[in-house]
Amino acid sequence: MNQLFAFIARQRAFILFVLLEVLSLWCYFKFNNYPSSIYFHTTNYYVARSLQLQASITNYLNLGEVNHALAVENARLNAEITFLKNKQVPQAVNYKADSAVASRFQPIVAKVVKNSVLVAQNNYLTLDKGTKDGVRPGMGVISPTGVVGIVKGCSEDFSLVTSLLHIDPPMRISSAVKRSGEIGSGRWEGDNTEKIKLYDISRYKSVKMGDTIVTSHFNSVFPAGIFVGFVKKLGISADQTFWDIDLKLATDFRNLSYVYILDNRLQSQQEQLESTLNPKTK
Repeated sequence: MNQLFAFIARQRAFILFVLLEVLSLWCYFKFNNYPSSIYFHTTNYYVARSLQLQASITNYLNLGEVNHALAVENARLNAEITFLKNKQVPQAVNYKADSAVASRFQPIVAKVVKNSVLVAQNNYLTLDKGTKDGVRPGMGVISPTGVVGIVKGCSEDFSLVTSLLHIDPPMRISSAVKRSGEIGSGRWEGDNTEKIKLYDISRYKSVKMGDTIVTSHFNSVFPAGIFVGFVKKLGISADQTFWDIDLKLATDFRNLSYVYILDNRLQSQQEQLESTLNPKTK
């Protein structure tokens, strides 16, 4: 304590100077409108900038949680949209979808932890959801913009997905022209990761440049109406029977982050019933 008093005694002139400077500055800004206004606006500016920087840092650190929350919300909305689509039928048809059929597809949100996008290759994705989350082989996988692939295998915590960009064997998607309802089959040819071919559309059917192509109702993996792509090139095939159609993929495979694994709760029931049409010979 004595040392503290001794220090103050030695530096009393400097300490008095600092106190007087602080007092004079306070009086200057307190009793003069112009410098007071400048001080007020300047301090507010820097406080606002610091708060803005703090908010930006906080938002950046929370991006993962925000993206996950958005993915969960999108999954809920996709389930509702799919339910409504499955209940929609032409007015001339006296049909009402059973609620179990209309709501059979339930999405499971998953994050992409590994993804390959290579030309002329068998491309796969690894997801952070597995059997403990209810995932099983054969489930369809979509992104917020379109078809992604089909689950090939699962561990307890991860799933391996055969990408639509898979060449051997090629993955086929039962597809339909949204405008006219014409059914075809989409398949990747391995030459471009942004486009696939659409086969089996008769040249006598109406197809136009820019037409939207979606999944058809002729499969148990994907619900009808999921985007596949858009007609980018249109010509006549060599056999002169079908259209030669190139589609620009709706899904950007290079920028996949979150996807939805589609749990068709009636898939096994449907496939078991259909298998009775072709029983295996013993």
